[in-house]
Amino acid sequence: QVQFVESGGGLVQPGGSLRLSCTGSISSGSIYRMGWYRQAPGKQREFIAAINVGARPSGSTMYTDSVKGRFTISRDNAKSTVYLQMNSLRPEDTAVYYCNKVPSVAGSWGQGTQVIVSS
Repeated sequence: QVQFVESGGGLVQPGGSLRLSCTGSISSGSIYRMGWYRQAPGKQREFIAAINVGARPSGSTMYTDSVKGRFTISRDNAKSTVYLQMNSLRPEDTAVYYCNKVPSVAGSWGQGTQVIVSS
């Protein structure tokens, strides 16, 4: 199973920005679609954004309503990396953020990266 590694989290004030990175064996030949997920304290993990890798149209994105217009998912094929640019962060965005295929694969979850939005 491919396992992904997330990084870039941290503590940020409301209204601030962070960029998360996800590395792993990410290529159009092996992955159909990649996504970002998050798990807030006391809640279930939820899907928030996805980008087509092998699927067509390549690079097409989708977002859950709670992050639409604030978060941007992108990918760098040369670096085999998927990014999540998070702007206008809110306290309710506090969570551990994970990347995985879409649909997710149980054996591919990484450790995640913690994002805390607080003043």
